[in-house]
Amino acid sequence: MRYFPLFLDLRDRLVVIVGGGTIAERKLALVAESGARLKVVAPTLTAALQAAREAGRLEHVPRQFEAHDLEGARLVIAATSDRVVNAGVARAAEQRGIIANVVDDLELSTGILPAIIDRSPIVVAVSTGGTAPVLARRIRAQLETVVDESLGRFAAFAAAWRSRIRTAIPDLSARRRFYDWLLDGPVAALVRHARPAAAAELIASELARYSHPSAASTQDKRCGSVALVGAGPGDPGLLTLKALRALQGADVVLHDRLVSHEVLLLARREADLIEVGKTGHGHSVAQQQIHQLMLEHALAGRRVVRLKGGDPFVFGRGGEELEFLRAHGIPYEVVPGVTAALACASYAGIPLTHRDHSGSVRLLTAHCRESLDTTDWRGLAAARETLAVYMGVAMLAQLRTELIRHGRDPATPIAFIENGSRPEQRVVVGTLAQIEQLAADHAVRSPALLIVGEVAGLATQLHWFGAPPESGAAVAARNAA
Repeated sequence: MRYFPLFLDLRDRLVVIVGGGTIAERKLALVAESGARLKVVAPTLTAALQAAREAGRLEHVPRQFEAHDLEGARLVIAATSDRVVNAGVARAAEQRGIIANVVDDLELSTGILPAIIDRSPIVVAVSTGGTAPVLARRIRAQLETVVDESLGRFAAFAAAWRSRIRTAIPDLSARRRFYDWLLDGPVAALVRHARPAAAAELIASELARYSHPSAASTQDKRCGSVALVGAGPGDPGLLTLKALRALQGADVVLHDRLVSHEVLLLARREADLIEVGKTGHGHSVAQQQIHQLMLEHALAGRRVVRLKGGDPFVFGRGGEELEFLRAHGIPYEVVPGVTAALACASYAGIPLTHRDHSGSVRLLTAHCRESLDTTDWRGLAAARETLAVYMGVAMLAQLRTELIRHGRDPATPIAFIENGSRPEQRVVVGTLAQIEQLAADHAVRSPALLIVGEVAGLATQLHWFGAPPESGAAVAARNAA
């Protein structure tokens, strides 16, 4: 190990940066986060460095570097494009026992600046010894996906309770179990949800239990938690960072039928994957049974992810599930997902709103006749209105009839998006009057989203993912051939 990793306290200490260009600007922005006193030695400065000087954030020495500029410094960064100048900086630093970082020059450097993940007070530094900075940035990017932004807040919160925890729980093994609960349980979740007062009340209540002889036995009877997580439409790249973290921390994943295999592969390898999809035929799990599965696993102390296609709160019955969890005292959180209307339309090249074609968009579901019978058809039939219809393949006849009857032009463009965002995505375009025939000729199957509105006509011009859109004319031509 050539470079020994060390975290320096630079607050109110002098750091000298030699150079006034864009590289110096980037290094200064990084070091400024430490609270150091900054001195820049350079004949001229970039506009950003000039602004920092005018704001009093740095001292500027407007000339070439001289060795005495390092007096009192803890660290110097040479960021000029002149190796002779940089070598002089390194030599002066060596003579004074000051750590020197010479940008892109390992031979002259006695210290290197790592790639940093900042979750203060937690800081993760990644270094490749200066040999592959691009690789260090890649590693940092990967770590960014798993190191939650709230960890810094939690570390500060836990530090404030450290002495009280030590006093209340003198036994080391019991204290370790308590910290496991603190890290994995509802306290960390409350801090993550920006509810520090509730977290403090909970930890105080928990510590009070240790004054009773039965406290140790109750530690193993803790409740788990449930996270309602949106899986998006299928492309795993559309998962949010929070969704990925939830999957990688799950003990049990209760997933819908339409959640893609690629998304499920991102779950923790040891997690139990249980399909709880609801379909009109074949394997189906009733909503009440899903409620009971969430309750059963949470009461057993497990971290449950209820994984839903799209977004949990858009036709996903997420509200009902939260009501059930709340009624049974189960801690929960919601991680939004990219809903199908947004993702499928984007992957099909269809803007849901457009200055020339549509000023608003409505999301509706047509999974059963009752949902259509209570629909505001007059409002949906208005011009310049985009409709995104979920689960609508089985109700196309009523949809077409009611929209046209209430004033929608039969020539209004429509688009079916089947398996949106997945490699097998298929887009079928036509008009409202053709809607049933198009679905039949192209054998459109679930999962499919229907877009109704002038913007659907842009799919043929703006498509960028998967095969080009198919149309009724193309089917007729193939049949004729």
